[in-house]
Amino acid sequence: MDHAADAHRTDLMTITRFVLNEQSKHPESRGDFTILLSHIVLGCKFVCTAVNKAGLAKLIGLAGETNVQGEEQKKLDVLSNEVFIKALVSSGRTSILVSEEDEEATIVEKSKRGRYCVVFDPLDGSSNIDCGVSIGTIFGIYALNDGHEPSLDDVLQPGKNMLAAGYCMYGSSCTLVLSTGGGVNGFTLDPSLGEFILTHPDIKIPKKGKIYSVNEGNAKNWDGPTAKYVEQCKFPKDGSSPKSLRYIGSMVADVHRTLLYGGIFLYPADKKSPNGKLRVLYEVFPMSFLMEQAGGQAFTGKQRALDLVPKKIHERSPIFLGSYDDVEEIKALYAAEEKKE
Repeated sequence: MDHAADAHRTDLMTITRFVLNEQSKHPESRGDFTILLSHIVLGCKFVCTAVNKAGLAKLIGLAGETNVQGEEQKKLDVLSNEVFIKALVSSGRTSILVSEEDEEATIVEKSKRGRYCVVFDPLDGSSNIDCGVSIGTIFGIYALNDGHEPSLDDVLQPGKNMLAAGYCMYGSSCTLVLSTGGGVNGFTLDPSLGEFILTHPDIKIPKKGKIYSVNEGNAKNWDGPTAKYVEQCKFPKDGSSPKSLRYIGSMVADVHRTLLYGGIFLYPADKKSPNGKLRVLYEVFPMSFLMEQAGGQAFTGKQRALDLVPKKIHERSPIFLGSYDDVEEIKALYAAEEKKE
């Protein structure tokens, strides 16, 4: 990359311009989707600023204290949740919101309803805030079936029905990765402009990777195929080099690295969590959608992840996602296991 030339580039593809360009390819569109996305982007910018100040707020005694108005300073994940709920409701384009932070789905009041449902995790990996590890927001968007009262059935759909999905990672830079169903694009927040600029056009995951990412602390509770796969990563039988292990423990950061460098991210079911740990609607589905759009795969141990039909909004599922060939290997191990049974 020619950084000197980049520094003086004047033709910047902002996320707003990018989404408007996409919109112009659909003459029938009314711009609702564009408006909804701009509200999500605003939420991400707000949370990015809040995350960057988190340590300072603690330093000067804000977290957990009561401010002048008598309001208690909110924890970051609660704050992020409120920011996104308010941004999404005020867009006037949503009918149902499902958040990781809220037990129940939020049904938007009639006067502010629109044709979309949004599922999101406002601050994934928030337990990592204090040690400076990257955290992020994950979201997925469904279209509402027209002409009826919004109900949970509108969000309890398989992931393949999603219109768009993405995440925003708050790390050394603030990066938003988005797919509207025609490939995956990455944008980086330029703080001097306050705009997300296209920095990673048309992301494609390598067909095979050299990295595996899993919490090996759970190894004693794994099932056969997972244990066998990780063994193969460390001690390949075909004479190839062993894979490197990288595990951050923040899904957004682990998936982001997998998307850019290739490899596989695993959060399998085990004896302790027989249904896996990651939530289907706002973790497994959006990340699986992005992986497939980038040419990778996502598998639950039983089926393609995006074919799963959730029965509850906070349902969990095992997940194996990443480079096409790497996920093929784990699929073969599960198929062999099934044959034995």
